[in-house]
Amino acid sequence: MDIDKELEALFDDPLLNIGKEEESLFDIPHDMRRVIAKRKPDYVAQHKLCENFNEYKPLFVKIHRELKQGLRSLVKITKTATLAEGRFYFVSGQMLLLEKIGELKKSSNFLPDARTRCVYENGTESDILLQTLRKNVVGDGYAVSELREDSMGKFFADSEITTEDKVTGYIYVLSSLSQDPAIREVKHLYKIGFSTNSVEQRIANAENEPTYLMSPVKVIATYKVVNMNSQKFEDLIHQLLKPVQFQVSVFDDKGMEHQPQEWFVVPLPVVDVIIKKMMDGTIVGYSYNPQMECLERRIVKSKSTFDTTGMKVLTLNIKKSYFDEVMSGAKKMEYRELKQTTLNKYTYLDETDGKRYLRRYDALRLFVGYHKDRESALVQVTDITYSKGVVEYHLGMILEKTGEPLERTI
Repeated sequence: MDIDKELEALFDDPLLNIGKEEESLFDIPHDMRRVIAKRKPDYVAQHKLCENFNEYKPLFVKIHRELKQGLRSLVKITKTATLAEGRFYFVSGQMLLLEKIGELKKSSNFLPDARTRCVYENGTESDILLQTLRKNVVGDGYAVSELREDSMGKFFADSEITTEDKVTGYIYVLSSLSQDPAIREVKHLYKIGFSTNSVEQRIANAENEPTYLMSPVKVIATYKVVNMNSQKFEDLIHQLLKPVQFQVSVFDDKGMEHQPQEWFVVPLPVVDVIIKKMMDGTIVGYSYNPQMECLERRIVKSKSTFDTTGMKVLTLNIKKSYFDEVMSGAKKMEYRELKQTTLNKYTYLDETDGKRYLRRYDALRLFVGYHKDRESALVQVTDITYSKGVVEYHLGMILEKTGEPLERTI
């Protein structure tokens, strides 16, 4: 069998001949071609070798070290967050430095945009657009928090405890002296527990207790605890470090199986920061990131607490630029055009005389845009007037402002 002749005969088959009518099926309409051409970017940012990476490499090493020491943390940012020069970010697990932001211009979605210079820890750099970078960080990344120099300070010195404070016990951190390879070879394995008695007294019989893995232990750190009960502490620590809870079974001297719950795989410096944040109440804003071996700060949104009972409040959407002017006091009036579709929203028909009047409101609830993380404010209305088809809301005091992160981290 001659394969070449068979293929030649196959391709010469008249059935494979395509005429103009058939070819037209593969044509792209002119209007679609214009859309495709319009969407095609003039320039696409590419990664290239960073020639002076040696200047930046120590910075990346330092940031990684400070993350593991708990001096910095990862921060999930919102869609409206602003990225800043000189800050470090993670995208898809890789750290980058936003080294420079070029001249800002309005993009097609009216947001400020510019070419950037980003240096990556793998030794490359890119001139990615600022808005593209922000989208990547929001979708699959983090910001790195500012340095906290006080994170490793001494915890609860005796001089810091007042007569009003009640010492309720001790938090202790232990390492195991077990000779079992399954335990001995685990890096960063610590028991974090609570005791109302002295730690030395508590661990005196460790080699005979399943909670200590039936082995002697070494005291790594102890902390005086004031005004906290053991149950509260255990709930907090177990909730925070559950993803890295050490799963192991040990058997007591009677052959009964036990699964200790207070052993965790986490770097010691991070443990110190976690315990400090438990005592000052800020730990509720954090979670532990096992992959990065560091704390991750959640952005907590403030909620409305202003009592509007008995008040008539009009809800309006407003552009960010106008919202900022209202917050600064520069904008004293909000306008709304009276249309057929909004007639009943801003006015009402009095059945007694058949005339239309402006609806009276005590405050405006202003929202920036429509996304779920939007900023908002409750603003007093001092007067409502009408002029040439426009309703004018005269603004007074800012009664409340919500929707922003409690901590500005970027």
